[in-house]
Amino acid sequence: MVAEDVGVTAAPIRTHAASEFPLDALVGAKGATTVSVCIPARNEEPTVGAIVDTIRTDLVDALGLVDEIVVIDDHSTDATAARATAAGARVVRAAEVLGEFGAGHGKGEALWKSLFASTGDIVIWCDADVRDFDTGFITGLLGPLLTDPAVGFVKGFYERPDDGTVRGGGRVTELVARPMLTLLLPELAGIVQPLSGEYGGRRSVLEQVPFVEAYGVDIAMLIDIATRFGVGAIAQVDLGRRVHRNRPLHELSPMAAQVMQAALRRLAPGLAADHALLNPPDLVPIEITYRERPPLIEVPEYLAAHPR
Repeated sequence: MVAEDVGVTAAPIRTHAASEFPLDALVGAKGATTVSVCIPARNEEPTVGAIVDTIRTDLVDALGLVDEIVVIDDHSTDATAARATAAGARVVRAAEVLGEFGAGHGKGEALWKSLFASTGDIVIWCDADVRDFDTGFITGLLGPLLTDPAVGFVKGFYERPDDGTVRGGGRVTELVARPMLTLLLPELAGIVQPLSGEYGGRRSVLEQVPFVEAYGVDIAMLIDIATRFGVGAIAQVDLGRRVHRNRPLHELSPMAAQVMQAALRRLAPGLAADHALLNPPDLVPIEITYRERPPLIEVPEYLAAHPR
């Protein structure tokens, strides 16, 4: 699926602002549709409680717009699980879900297990390290999914202040993900932040794609959904401004490698190795290994827990 002519102009990705979807309109559009908010978390004790409390208070108790909040505790060693439980989430330990597939951890693994553990017709994912969380992150993503039956998957984007300056996406987004999509998959070049942690979709869509175990999950899911369901099934929403922890540069190298590995495995099969050793100067070498979990629709335990 590598583009032969990178100069081709693709149809624009349908793009919205969170403010387009007032709460009363979303509540009216929800009907019998059930909504799960899933939060993968590993050692996020300082922030996870406030995020869960805000969602529970404003969207569960006050409006009934969200039906459940599930925190997937990804091998935390701090009080993440206790804080999330006290705030009103159902906490599921990643190590206790589908253990027969292995005891691995990482973002993609946690997302995959949260899809298994949750029950909603629509699943919205939100990072656990957001310091200025606003329920607009959730309602903005829900907007296209509740009001447009053609939309199966929604990505969020936002401004990320850095050192007092408002900037676009993160460094891996701007230096790796967006250039790669522009050159190799131009129909997705209009996605502002392909690596954003705030996104969601219909269970009927999400259960049909594999989940890459580590940081390649975001771009892999985007490409896989576009391939299987068409770019027209994807929308994006401007969620405004987001502040979260910025990682040091040496931590971004393995993340960038995993993003490239997952994308190239789809766009140019055989070009990128599934196993590699990253050797940062003066640091411990890091193994970059590609692993993915199968579409949940192929897992008997999932079918038993989520009957058709």
